Amino acid sequence: MKFDVELDRFDIRILHALQADGSLSNQELAEQVGLTAAPCSRRVKQLEESGVIARRVVRINERAVNVSLIAMLHISMDKHIPERFEAFEQAISELPEVMECYLITGHDADYQLKVAVSDMDAYHDILLGKITRIRGVTGVKSAFVMRKIVETTAVPLSYIKPSK
Repeated sequence: MKFDVELDRFDIRILHALQADGSLSNQELAEQVGLTAAPCSRRVKQLEESGVIARRVVRINERAVNVSLIAMLHISMDKHIPERFEAFEQAISELPEVMECYLITGHDADYQLKVAVSDMDAYHDILLGKITRIRGVTGVKSAFVMRKIVETTAVPLSYIKPSK
């Protein structure tokens, strides 16, 4: 999907500021980017309506809510047909433990998942009770996160060519 949106230096500043802290009030945001409140609010609304800002979310510290095991799974499918992939993607989308799911290439798996659970027992339950029961899943390889080195939701904005 290609977006045909022109962004100027104020739009880019807004995006930088909101990626750093999505809880900024409009007034705080306006002050940070060098605008008054009304034009800043209009720009944010335009960025949301155009789809540049997809949504705003709250990031929760996993350990604070008893989620201390993160697993990266590589899933292999039996058939590479649209119906099989659609069914898998629908089923996996319904599991709240699945934080991310990617259809991948260049690997011996078809999907990569990021799964968050409380402990190894919970992982065992979701793996054997749900994921491996999805029709078409023929293999799962798991790796467990020992420590996070880089974690961000910020999209690099250096690729934007500002409009005048």
